[in-house]
Amino acid sequence: MTWRINILFLSFIIFSCLTALNAQVNVAFDEDNFPGEQKKLLKEAIKEIREGDDNFFNDIPQYAFAIEHYLKANGFNPNNALLNYKIGVCYIKTVQKTKSISFFEKALSFDPQVKPDLLYLLGQAYHLNLETDKAIQKFEEYRQSLTPNELSQLNVQIDKKISECEVAKEMIGNPVRVFIDNLGSPVNSKYPDYSPYINEDETVLMFTSSRDNTTGGGIDPFDLMYFEDIYISFRDKNTDTWEAPVNPGKPLNTDSHDAIVGISPDGKHALIYKGENGGDIFECFIKDGGWQYPRPLPKEINTEYHETSASYAPDMQTIYFVSDKPGGYGGKDIYVSQMVRKGNSDKYEYSKAVNIGASINTPYDEEGVFMSSDGKSLYFSSKGHRNMGGYDIFRSENVNGIWTEPVNLGYPVNTPDDDVFFSISRNGRHAYYSSFDPNGIGQRDLFMITFLGPEKPVITKDDWDVQTFKLEPTNEIILAGKKEIKAIQLAIIKGVIRDAVTLEPVGAVPVEIFDNELGVKVASFESSSETSEYLVSLPSGRNYGFAVKAKEYMFYSENLIIPASTSVQEINRDIYLKKIEVGSKIILKNIFFDFNKATLRPESKTELDRLIKLLQDVPSLKIEISGHTDNVGSALYNQQLSENRAKSVVDYLIINGLDSNRLTYVGYGMTQPVATNDTEDGRQMNRRTEFKVLSK
Repeated sequence: MTWRINILFLSFIIFSCLTALNAQVNVAFDEDNFPGEQKKLLKEAIKEIREGDDNFFNDIPQYAFAIEHYLKANGFNPNNALLNYKIGVCYIKTVQKTKSISFFEKALSFDPQVKPDLLYLLGQAYHLNLETDKAIQKFEEYRQSLTPNELSQLNVQIDKKISECEVAKEMIGNPVRVFIDNLGSPVNSKYPDYSPYINEDETVLMFTSSRDNTTGGGIDPFDLMYFEDIYISFRDKNTDTWEAPVNPGKPLNTDSHDAIVGISPDGKHALIYKGENGGDIFECFIKDGGWQYPRPLPKEINTEYHETSASYAPDMQTIYFVSDKPGGYGGKDIYVSQMVRKGNSDKYEYSKAVNIGASINTPYDEEGVFMSSDGKSLYFSSKGHRNMGGYDIFRSENVNGIWTEPVNLGYPVNTPDDDVFFSISRNGRHAYYSSFDPNGIGQRDLFMITFLGPEKPVITKDDWDVQTFKLEPTNEIILAGKKEIKAIQLAIIKGVIRDAVTLEPVGAVPVEIFDNELGVKVASFESSSETSEYLVSLPSGRNYGFAVKAKEYMFYSENLIIPASTSVQEINRDIYLKKIEVGSKIILKNIFFDFNKATLRPESKTELDRLIKLLQDVPSLKIEISGHTDNVGSALYNQQLSENRAKSVVDYLIINGLDSNRLTYVGYGMTQPVATNDTEDGRQMNRRTEFKVLSK
């Protein structure tokens, strides 16, 4: 009896093993495996595979279309190694990459030799799914499967993938503190939405999308998607939400592909990628209330190679861009070009582009460059550096002309997939990017990241010192003696340029801003042609000179000292221009003298040169330069000091080629105050240099 039971048990074990083995058998698509009535279904499945192969092996593979046919054939026979491999490849090449895992695993169980790169692709799929230990194991197994010749060619690539897994494992274990929110409807659609860019005050959002209301309604024959267009959404100030995006149409968009790659601080200029000449960057701006025709950036930036993304610096005088032209450190590098004066003329042109160097660029690709509002922090995507896979977003700061070692923004901002085309708000609190979300609205959605910063330390009794704390606007107590405060040091200056009499906006007006201490121009732009509004961001803690010049108006001069601050400052400053008329006066606010002397200080040069330019532009103009003081000291002393200072200005103008017959100087001392002399601020206003139009 016992013997009989053992035989039955052994038979059961053998049957179970045979059944398990049979489940791993690779089943080919042939009539031996599908006889009789299944032949008709077999024929249909083979037809689907062939149609899938037509897309899979196309010169430009159409994986999204191939997978539809392969899945139908897989429904008939799910146990074929090659078909499961092809489905896995299709998924890993599209947005739903992690769906490839189960198909690669089946292919491996049916036939480990079905394709040489199966182990590598399965490792890549695990990596994308954040299963880093499994991924490393498969990469090592793939390494062991290679011949010596293959290993010599692929060993560096395998080492890099394993390094990416190690970095990913570390960053997943130490995530950054962020909220990541889908912008939702109506911004996102069921179509791909990507590459979001915001203006300085986070009221304008421009992005790229392939939607059914594309300009011209064209469909790309390569992927059967609608052509890309640029869309714009505005933030509703009352509800603090993004409005339904609009397609601005022509001329910003065309019947072909149009993709936004950069936006100016005021939202009035756009940098656009077009596939012309291999891929170039175009610039478009708003004038008279509408977008003008895009024009290509000059040859100093665009080449016969691919220029794929770009970013304005806050001064609008510098452009950072990406190119794959020869001579770089890797496939695609980041370059910079600056506006420089063209000879002795008043015209400016872009300088020859310069590679920003090996601190930023790597032997791999860089992409998606974005310069922050402070003009110091460069954000970009890279396949190099300490990377957790695909493109990761990094930040580097320019310190005394040298770029610091790029810092990975960390998980979950970065993932093992491609994280690219990223823009950040002026205060660094919000950032915008696009990603695929299986629970999202479309094939790719736009998201907003909110950076929460490091956790606040617990304040103990020993930390408490009533003399060393200050209350910030956030109502958080920061112990000055215990924790370093990193200054944001940024100011947003905005306002409207108006006629001083009618108070009407004067339209598009050139604005130049100079660092008075360094004597260099830090920004140059035009106000809005429609509203005459302007907006600029500047590092705080500096002394700036504002200069505004419109046709038929006296130039405007403003000295603005922005105090250092640990938060973003917003300064509203409307500018009022006076017409050039006999008797008109303006204060030259950026002319400076040594204390109690008539010696012009070097930082006065920029203002004086502007005055020279005005007199050159209006050769019939005759002016009076007058000096004024406060009431400190004797009347005689102040009258002589003011006269000597006015004479110093006139002497400078004559030395620089102006006819002395057009110039008069006079010192009024303390006789014409414009403010009280009872306060230091009032006395400062009274110590001034003016010019008055005598005839025109």
